[in-house]
Amino acid sequence: MSAPVTRQTFDEVMVPNYAPAAFVPVKGEGSRLWDQQGKEYIDFASGIAVTSLGHLHPELTKVLHEQVDRLWHLSNTFTNEPALRLARRLTETTFAEKVFFCNSGAEANEAALKLARRYAFDHFGGSKTGIVSCKQAFHGRTLFTVSVGGQPKYTEGFAPLPGDLNHIEFNNLEAAEAAINAGTCAVIVEPVQGEGGVLPATKAYLQKLRELCDKHNALLIFDEVQIGVGRSGALYAYQAYGVTPDILTSAKALGNGFPVAAMLTSNKVAASFVVGTHGSTYGGNPLACCVADKVLELIDTPEVLDGVSKRHQLLKDGLAAINAKHGVFKEVRGMGLLIGAELQGAFHNKAKDIVNAAAKHGLMVLVAGTNVLRIVPSLVIPEADLQEGLARLDATIAELVTKAETAKQAQPA
Repeated sequence: MSAPVTRQTFDEVMVPNYAPAAFVPVKGEGSRLWDQQGKEYIDFASGIAVTSLGHLHPELTKVLHEQVDRLWHLSNTFTNEPALRLARRLTETTFAEKVFFCNSGAEANEAALKLARRYAFDHFGGSKTGIVSCKQAFHGRTLFTVSVGGQPKYTEGFAPLPGDLNHIEFNNLEAAEAAINAGTCAVIVEPVQGEGGVLPATKAYLQKLRELCDKHNALLIFDEVQIGVGRSGALYAYQAYGVTPDILTSAKALGNGFPVAAMLTSNKVAASFVVGTHGSTYGGNPLACCVADKVLELIDTPEVLDGVSKRHQLLKDGLAAINAKHGVFKEVRGMGLLIGAELQGAFHNKAKDIVNAAAKHGLMVLVAGTNVLRIVPSLVIPEADLQEGLARLDATIAELVTKAETAKQAQPA
């Protein structure tokens, strides 16, 4: 029998690019998790907006077990039934006519950006290579996607970076108009910036990007890795905004925890990815695709999507009540069940402190930068769990407020 593993084991054997929580979850069910000591947590993190149907969903477990007994892997030398069924469902429920499968949001965005440049090369020659993206965006950790993301803290030390990238202010129409031109091959945007602080795009901004891309023969890419698959209250956020991109990327909740991602596009654009131009050994894996197909079937229903709006309001009301008592939030914003609470006063830039303290109260929650709490529960979290999670957040903040006041009083006059 192997030796027991603990949080300390991480520091001993893992590369130190993460700083995980002090506890190790070992079991999950619905919107609750348990750690190695048996302590229970309400999950307001969902694996960073991944487990949108909760942990250990019985229907997902069932289809995965069935596929495990049939076929695990083929590679792209062959196709398989689960991948074909998933691709068909995606083309039937979105604008897309063609689908490319991979394993993560970064890979999907990498594929989208490569396709945009290849499409421009095929149709307009080799000089149309510019990519416009937004400051404080996040599109992945590959060298290409992290460079496109526009957050210097993630690119420091990795130079030389890919070129012909232009980062503009998010939601700034004038900046978009000035940046997008005949040399632009693509504009990539998150309908709701996640890592950048949970900032929803305005409809006017996305409409302007669509207009400018059409004017300059550039492709519009929507990165829906985090907001997609129901979290906005629509299956994909572009449907809620009424603005259709040329390429859309989807991951995270698509597999509810099983690694799978997709790039969606039209026949015309997809034609530039001829045989050999791009690929993925594991993309379209039968296990991943059977799970994702069931995820879409379960989420793309009025019951789930309409329920997002109800839970959004419950969360907003609960956070407003907490703020009425403690005054810690400057603004609560977001879309659907991607909520950001910007901090102020004594809690400015102390989002991580709240996350750590919340864990002690049995609540898992995230940050979006140093000054925003990010709340991304399951789309089907029971109302009782939602209210209990809010109560635990209230208790967390009350404790921190008391500690801050005590420390302040202890300071010499």
